[in-house]
Amino acid sequence: MQLRNSPARYGWVSMVLHWGVALVVFGLFALGLWMVGLDYYSAWRKDAPDLHKSIGITLFAIMLVRIVWRLVSPPPPPLASYSRMTRIGAAFGHAFLYVGLFAVMIAGYLISTADGVGIPVFGLFEIPAVVSGLPDQADTAGWVHLYLAWVLVVFAGLHGVAALKHGGYRS
Repeated sequence: MQLRNSPARYGWVSMVLHWGVALVVFGLFALGLWMVGLDYYSAWRKDAPDLHKSIGITLFAIMLVRIVWRLVSPPPPPLASYSRMTRIGAAFGHAFLYVGLFAVMIAGYLISTADGVGIPVFGLFEIPAVVSGLPDQADTAGWVHLYLAWVLVVFAGLHGVAALKHGGYRS
């Protein structure tokens, strides 16, 4: 299997980044749903949010790598047999997935740093609270984080259905 993308197929780096991000996004979504239901006495009450934040920040870094890789090794163009609307829909869909994912992660950062305290990442280092103290920062960012995460997960499912409809993922 080739490292880089070609005009006809995705390379293994793009495939690993794609499926790795997909697994992490769905895992973070499940972790987020689970952790908000924890009661005060749960042993995971503090650890689950810390894990969610650490993985989210790691995902942010991976998404930056993914964008750089996309510039270095552009994806194959849509097949000429696809209708113009299908090609436009795919372009908008991919753009929404990228922009939406960054928006969810930035909203998560804004929730976590609203009180001016940085975010420890796996206990190794800390991401500083650069933006804090905005009016209703945690509440507004929390709303965006929650509802946009739901929209992204549903949209990612539709993305998967569309990929299957159009012949699966190019391998």
